[in-house]
Amino acid sequence: MSGHSKWATTKHKKAVVDARRGKLFAKLIKNIEVAARTGGGDPLGNPTLYDAIQKAKKTSVPNDNIERAVKRGSGLEAGGADWQTIMYEGYGPNGVAVLIECLTDNRNRAASEVRVAMTRNGGSMADPGSVSYLFSRKGVIIVKGESVTEDQILDAVLDAGAEEVNDLDGSFEIVSEATDLVAVRTALQAAGIDYESADGSFLPSVTVSLDADGATKVFQLIEALEDSDDVQNVYANFDVSDEIYEQMG
Repeated sequence: MSGHSKWATTKHKKAVVDARRGKLFAKLIKNIEVAARTGGGDPLGNPTLYDAIQKAKKTSVPNDNIERAVKRGSGLEAGGADWQTIMYEGYGPNGVAVLIECLTDNRNRAASEVRVAMTRNGGSMADPGSVSYLFSRKGVIIVKGESVTEDQILDAVLDAGAEEVNDLDGSFEIVSEATDLVAVRTALQAAGIDYESADGSFLPSVTVSLDADGATKVFQLIEALEDSDDVQNVYANFDVSDEIYEQMG
């Protein structure tokens, strides 16, 4: 799991500063709008909204954009779309299982874009349920490692429901049951530990080890999927060793 986690963390750091920044901003704004519609516009009473806003702020989304998204989602401002969450399942190169989470206002467009990205990049669609059983819904919190140690994090979160803390070379990943995410995040805050993001995620129970060629193909598939405005998250059960990462630069 650590190889996949490191890739996801590295990818997020790069996305903040590269040309895909506008696309990332749009997805974070969409998360805020949906969270506000589902649980109300008060972040203190809506933990999902609170975490979505914090993640957007950490990624330098302007406050005006955040506030307007909250207003659209909670019905205080016109213009909100009827977003629907759809999960697609498939297989990528080397038999890697792929879960594709879409947040869309057009199911037909989303299905078409996902299918095209999969077939053009060595993937294939799968029936519902044929891939999802390989993943578990978890809470995942990322903490920057510059000013905190693993022991400090463990002291703060173990009693709150954290299952494991992984060192990702410069960051720490805290994994919990999805239902314990808010409790673990709150425990970090109570201990004065800042965090980068707190999200519900799908983590694989079984992973497929990839060499450099396989990793390149899987990364290309995931990037093609994420290029779709309708695709919010992509989860895959690959593992790539540190040595392979170094080979790939």
